[in-house]
Amino acid sequence: MNVTHGTILGGLSTLPDLDRGIAAYRDVLQLELVETGTLDEDLATAWGCHGNTGTRYAALRPSSGEPCWFRLVEQPDHPEFHPTTSYGWAAFETTVRDVWHWTDHLPADLFTIVGPPKKLEIVEPAFIPMQALGPGREMIYLNEVLGDLPDTDLPRAQAPVDRIFIVVLATPDREASVLWYTDRLGLRRGADYTLPYSMINSAFGLPSETKTTITMARFGRMPVLEIDDYPGAATQRPRHSGMLPPGNALATLGVPDLHACRVEWITQPQKREGALYEGRRAGTTTGPAGELLELVETG
Repeated sequence: MNVTHGTILGGLSTLPDLDRGIAAYRDVLQLELVETGTLDEDLATAWGCHGNTGTRYAALRPSSGEPCWFRLVEQPDHPEFHPTTSYGWAAFETTVRDVWHWTDHLPADLFTIVGPPKKLEIVEPAFIPMQALGPGREMIYLNEVLGDLPDTDLPRAQAPVDRIFIVVLATPDREASVLWYTDRLGLRRGADYTLPYSMINSAFGLPSETKTTITMARFGRMPVLEIDDYPGAATQRPRHSGMLPPGNALATLGVPDLHACRVEWITQPQKREGALYEGRRAGTTTGPAGELLELVETG
């Protein structure tokens, strides 16, 4: 695996029924199922989620072979979780070949379309986004990339649904989160955008013209994070004691050297086998918005 600093190696989502998750990601989104099993105690503890020991999981990968894994972990639903209303990972943005295809090909028993495809003026003609909730109420953006931004290169899909190329962070303090990722992980601040954000406005019952400021964090010309200001009504993510956050639970980034990361590890990094890790060292930390961030040493 040859990846640059900050490459998104995976997004992990939780859901109450793993079989439905596999049906959604493998059979509908056409990702390849590469691994299933149960979480061992050591990995669950490394995530600070000992309660997930023994829970079922699956790992899927785009058919393009891109080094990006979509991981699904089965755990009970949390009745107080409502997407796009709490801090932490808010969405995983993927690149797709034909965004318009998905308006008619996401079965309603597995996905809920919350944002149909539309062109965004601020980035036109860079990409056309679409937003949907999966079977764990995790948010997935399906973006058809049309071009690059002035300071950022965007990946073109080589599969119906390809890699995650941006992870979206909801934070109570956007500037503090930007500083954490630039200072602790060596990412660079990208452009700020202020725009009506339909997902946020709908979730909080705000007027459609209400604007949100977002900041991109990148490495070189590669996007990594979108860091979003959230309204004052946002809350900490409700979660079962000792278990992963519901919905978009954990993001994994590749870094050349774990020693260079100025973070506090939940447990000391160690080598791990299996999908995504492939014998490399990994460690997990908690970011300033309470997000679980896993870092894998890619060398």
